[in-house]
Amino acid sequence: MAEGIPVRVVAGNEETSIEVEPGRNLREALLERDFPVYGTVSQYANCGGRGLCSTCTVEVDPAPEPVHWHDAAAVRFGYPRLSCCIAVEEPMTVRLLDKHVWGKVVPRRF
Repeated sequence: MAEGIPVRVVAGNEETSIEVEPGRNLREALLERDFPVYGTVSQYANCGGRGLCSTCTVEVDPAPEPVHWHDAAAVRFGYPRLSCCIAVEEPMTVRLLDKHVWGKVVPRRF
């Protein structure tokens, strides 16, 4: 079994370190550990990780190269990344964003 990759998760003023299996989907790893990837409404109404609804946004440092068209657009225009489109391949810091209404995020910059 491969060794886990360290991922630092920042939610508000709290920081938590987790280990994620190499190649694991970031959204799935965060949800599995009960991190609030979605907002209050989008936790019930979302695309299920297919990169279509833009509700699982996070800030990632260092940001991996995008592999999905929607994530590439986010990089180009400076929007948060979709956690469902990120495979964990190296250590990273993930900042969870405050989400108030569907499609609206209040980003915080690293």
